[in-house]
Amino acid sequence: MKFLIVFVALFALAVAAPAEVEVVRQLLDVQPDGYKEETVLSDGTSSQSEGVLTKAGTEQESLVVKGSYSFVADDGVTYSVSYIADENGFQPQGAHLPVV
Repeated sequence: MKFLIVFVALFALAVAAPAEVEVVRQLLDVQPDGYKEETVLSDGTSSQSEGVLTKAGTEQESLVVKGSYSFVADDGVTYSVSYIADENGFQPQGAHLPVV
């Protein structure tokens, strides 16, 4: 289910992009125990992630996702974020993000 949410979010990002932005590369490998994806758009936006199913078949079953994305903002600066999403929530890191 979590994979579906991630996939739909990435699909929505690609669809919501302005018409002049094209998908340069998109790879998706879905397996029963996880997935890998990579998307590169012509405007410099990119994302990569890998999800692994942990504790399969138990009540603690979860999807651990590690990934990154980058984009060029309106100010011309490229912003990059790496993240882990697991039982502790979404944990982003980036030079432009505050450290808590």
